[in-house]
Amino acid sequence: MVDICFYFQVHQPFRMKKYSIFQIGNDEKYFDSTKNQEIMQKVTKKCYLPTNKLMLELLRKHPEFKIAYSISGTAIDQFEKYSPEVLDTFKELAKTKQVEFLDETYHHSLSFLYSKKEFYDQVEMHTQKMQKLFGVKPKVFRNTELIYNNELAEYVEKMGYKGILAEGADHVLGWKSPNFLYQPRNTKKIKLLLKNYKLSDDIAFRFSDKSWPEHPLTTKKFGGWLNKVNGNGICVNLFMDYETFGEHQWSDTGIFKFMKGLPAELLKHPDNQFKTPLEVVNSHEAVDELHVPHTVSWADTERDVSAWLGNKMQQAAISRLYAIEEEVKQSEDKKLLETWRRLTTSDHFYYMCTKWFSDGDVHKYFNPYETPYDSFINFMNILNDMLIRLKTSNSQTGIEKAKVY
Repeated sequence: MVDICFYFQVHQPFRMKKYSIFQIGNDEKYFDSTKNQEIMQKVTKKCYLPTNKLMLELLRKHPEFKIAYSISGTAIDQFEKYSPEVLDTFKELAKTKQVEFLDETYHHSLSFLYSKKEFYDQVEMHTQKMQKLFGVKPKVFRNTELIYNNELAEYVEKMGYKGILAEGADHVLGWKSPNFLYQPRNTKKIKLLLKNYKLSDDIAFRFSDKSWPEHPLTTKKFGGWLNKVNGNGICVNLFMDYETFGEHQWSDTGIFKFMKGLPAELLKHPDNQFKTPLEVVNSHEAVDELHVPHTVSWADTERDVSAWLGNKMQQAAISRLYAIEEEVKQSEDKKLLETWRRLTTSDHFYYMCTKWFSDGDVHKYFNPYETPYDSFINFMNILNDMLIRLKTSNSQTGIEKAKVY
C-alpha cells in the first residue's frame, strides 16, 4: 500500500513600500497596503477561490481524498483584511474532516536560526490562530520553506508535535528513499516526512514547461510514475505552494483540469490511498534514523538556506533585526512588536538574494525590487526608522537606547 500525502503551503508576505532615506524619522508606515491588497485580491481570484472550490468538489466526490495545509499568519491576516471570503472557503474545507492543518511560524520567519524564544512565540501564535479559525490543534509541524535540521526536530518534538516535514534532498538521503518515514537524530517519538521533490516539482515547476521532454503532463502519465512506488515505499509526499494552481501555473496551462482528474486516476490502483501527514505518521513506523546536521530547505538546486542568507547584505540585515529583539519586547509597544515581527518574514531576505545561474531567473521573477541591493537599502532604511522609534519608546521607559545603524 502507498499513502499519497498532499500538502500545500499558503503564504503571502506583507510587502514593504518604497522607503527612502529622507523618510527616516518622518514616516512610521512601512508596508504598502495598496500593493498588498492588490496582490491578495489578484491571487484570490486566480488561485485561492477557484482552487478551494475545486478541492471542495474533489473531497465531496472522493471520500478517500485527503489534503493538508499550512497557512502562514501573514496570509491569514491579509485574508481577514482584504479577502475574508477565502477564509470562509478554508472553513468549508475544514468541515469535510478530510483536511489537516499544520503549524508553522506565524510570520513565516527564519526565527529558529536566530532566536529560539521568538520561534516558540510565533509557533504558539500560529497554534492559537488555528484553534480560533478551524477548531484544531495541529500535531504536525512545517518550518518556513521546509528549513530543517536535527536540532529543529529535537526542539519541535519537545513542543509536542508528532511529525515534521522536510525536503527529500539527495545529499541528505544518499541511497535512501524519500518514500519512507524516518526518525530524526536525537529524537524519541517524532517522525520525519520527506518531500518527493521529483514528483512534486513535476507539477509545481515543470507542468507548463514546453521544453520539458515529458510535456504535456497528463494524469495517466503522472499516475504511472507514482504507481511505481508500490513495492518500493510506503508514502509519496507531494508538497508544493498552493499558488501553483492558477498563479505560478496559470489556468490556461490546464493545471486545474489536471488536478480535477488526478484523484480518480491515482485511485485506479488498488494499493493507492490518500492520507494526511498525521495519518501517515500514525500508520507507520520509521524505517531508519536520518541524520541532518546541516540545515536544508526546499529552495533552489542546493536545497540550503543560501536563498535567504547567502550574501553579506542578507546576513547583515537579519542579524541587525534580531539584535534589537529584546529591546523591542521590553518596550511593551504592541504595535512596534507587530511591525518588527512582520520584518522577520523570510521573503524580505529572499528579495536580497544575488544568486545567478539556474536559480537567478527564479529569484529575479519573484523580486518586486529592481535589484537585490534596492531591497537591502529599503529594508535598512525602514529598520533605521524603527530604531529611532524604539529609541524614543525606550527613553520613556528608561531602557537603554537602541543603536541606529
